This record gives sequence, structure tokens and C-alpha cells, in this order.
Amino acid sequence: MLPVGYRRRISHQHLPDDYVYCPHCAASLESVTLGRRHRMRCPSCGFVHWRNPAVGAAVLVRDASERILLVRRAPEATRPGLWSVPAGFVDYGEEVREAAARELEEETGLIAEIGEVIHAASNFHDPAKLTVGVWFVGRVTGGTLAAGDDADDVGWFALDDLPPLAFPTDETLFERLRRGEV
Repeated sequence: MLPVGYRRRISHQHLPDDYVYCPHCAASLESVTLGRRHRMRCPSCGFVHWRNPAVGAAVLVRDASERILLVRRAPEATRPGLWSVPAGFVDYGEEVREAAARELEEETGLIAEIGEVIHAASNFHDPAKLTVGVWFVGRVTGGTLAAGDDADDVGWFALDDLPPLAFPTDETLFERLRRGEV
């Protein structure tokens, strides 16, 4: 079931990162329908731009009091001033759990053992940059708590006293935690 306000798909629009010319042969791309979806295809070499979402990895860390570790988004980050579970993009060729651990350390200074997947969701909050997020449970094993990278603050929060959140998908995870689903 999708959270209230979510759409299953975003209809295709010409967005800034859409290809107009073929990255292989430089011919103008044409709009075609493949598999019931709009795609851009090269009439010369056959290249098809399969516009896929990026993958993000997040780590849910709780302390001994069951408070949740959140980061405040820095001014240069998406949705600055709002809070989120520590997360970021999986780099090409990077294993998703390694990405989760790396992002946690970059944003919080903490080193963690990355455990099971507790949540996965499509993120439609930015139509120009669709993502699929994977949230893992993390257990801190080292490091020193300090905001870094695209976070300018970090803090521990009770599930019933969270600050304003940046992403609806984090809120969905927290709703599931409140209901005891995860």
C-alpha cells in the first residue's frame, strides 16, 4: 500500500537530464513507446535511454533509549534545514550495504555494522530525481558523533518527538515503527 499522497508513477516530462542526442553517435533521439512507456531511442544506432531511478541507502540507528539518530540537511543539500535518516546515493559499482555504512560515517562520524533491510520505498518527492531507497538497521561499532558531508547537525530523537522531516519516505518508516511493523 502506498502512503497517502503518493503516485505509483510520475508521467514522463522532458526534464533537464533527459538525453536529446545519442551519447553513442550524436544523432537526435526520437520519442518512442517501448513496453507501454515513453523512451528516447536513437534511430541511427538503436540506443535506448532507459531512464531509471537512482538508488539510495539509509541507516536507522537507535541508541540504548530507543531514540533515533537523524541528521539535519545542510544548506547545500536537498531540503535544507529539515531532518532525515542518514542516507545517500549508492555509487556505481558499490555494494548497497557498503554505501549505507559510508553514508552513515560521512554524515554522522559513526561506524556501524549494517544489518537487515527494514524498509524499501520509491521516492517521488523530486520528479527530476526519482530514487529507490533501501533502509537498513545499523549497530554503532565506533566513531565519534559529528555532523559532516551534507548534514550540518545530528541528534537523537524519540519516535514520538521527531523534528520536521525532509522526506515522506522516512515518515512512512517511522509510522511503521510506531505500529510495530518493523
